[in-house]
Amino acid sequence: MIQTNSGLRSLVQSLRPITSSLSEIAAYSCYTSQAASALQQVSRPYSNSEDEYAKVDWDNLRFGITPADYMYTMKCSSDGKFEQGQLAPYGNVELSPSAAVLNYGQGLYEGTKAYRTEDGRLLLFRLDQNATRMKMGADRLCMACPSIYQIIDAVKQTALANKRWTPPRGKGTLYIRPLLMGSGPILGLAPAPEYTFLIYASPVGNYFKEGLKPLNLYVEDEFHRATRGGAGGVKSITNYAPVLKAMARAKSRGFSDVLYLDSANKKNLEEVSSCNIFLVKGNIISSPATSGTILPGVTRRSIIEIALDHGYQVEERAIPLDELMDADEVFCTGTAVGVAPVGTITYQDRRVEYNVGEESVSQKLYSILEGIKTGVIEDKKGWTIEIQ
Repeated sequence: MIQTNSGLRSLVQSLRPITSSLSEIAAYSCYTSQAASALQQVSRPYSNSEDEYAKVDWDNLRFGITPADYMYTMKCSSDGKFEQGQLAPYGNVELSPSAAVLNYGQGLYEGTKAYRTEDGRLLLFRLDQNATRMKMGADRLCMACPSIYQIIDAVKQTALANKRWTPPRGKGTLYIRPLLMGSGPILGLAPAPEYTFLIYASPVGNYFKEGLKPLNLYVEDEFHRATRGGAGGVKSITNYAPVLKAMARAKSRGFSDVLYLDSANKKNLEEVSSCNIFLVKGNIISSPATSGTILPGVTRRSIIEIALDHGYQVEERAIPLDELMDADEVFCTGTAVGVAPVGTITYQDRRVEYNVGEESVSQKLYSILEGIKTGVIEDKKGWTIEIQ
């Protein structure tokens, strides 16, 4: 474990939020140049050389928790404003038994990744989208939330502090998990009196045990992931435990994951347990519209924009199950899963196979997206942020 020194702490504490009347996005843009300079200084105590890596078997990296050295913590004051956060060695957090997150599930999380380029640089991808989505989720759950600027800055600090845990290009990524939770004590059902924002990181490989092999999905028509008017459109922590039973049942039957239908009519596609879904038919790429029950994924949005740039027709709409069974190709997207091709889908007693392989649409879109994320393809959209 790398030791923190007093110089590091003073530098981290000196990175204070901007308090201007500009919007949060504008404030973040103004901050970029000065943050880059400060973060370059912060990086020095952590690493003796640019080529230093943690002792990890990169060739056999799976998607699991391997805690990186540092986590970031920030708390809100009594007026609901978040104070300056700080980095600290990864470790347990202390919570009251009556914390709102434990009693009423008042919590959100995000997922993003740091990518290593061929020459060792560190890139982050579309952080503004994750920060904006967390703000939207916090509003839905009546939670105080850091500003977009604070969220982006915190992720940057966490990624830089844990740079040696970012795998070499092609071996994996550094998964970064921001969490916002109602940490204050509460007995009656009400918003928490205090909130804690924290971030931890872990190097990861492929999300599914199949690795890069096509997935085998099962269409679930008994359990539902989300309902109209609920919180399915935000990354509430309460959205995920309810899918475990359906996932466990599907995996016991040899499937990779579960594809859910809408809870109202059980005939339109929603999403997979932790990722969005796309269908391909000819030159048309379709994905269920994010109308409140489906999470607006950052990878989903990026794939849509790339597909449009490369001449595909993209439709976001209600997609009936019949269209799924007649598609040429199906694939899933998400921060954790990336772009994952689907080989087969089973609904009741019917099993359908789909096109996969190097010439598939999903593989072409995946190659472009990963190229941008890792610096192989020029980022003309301003999606990536380099940290030095």
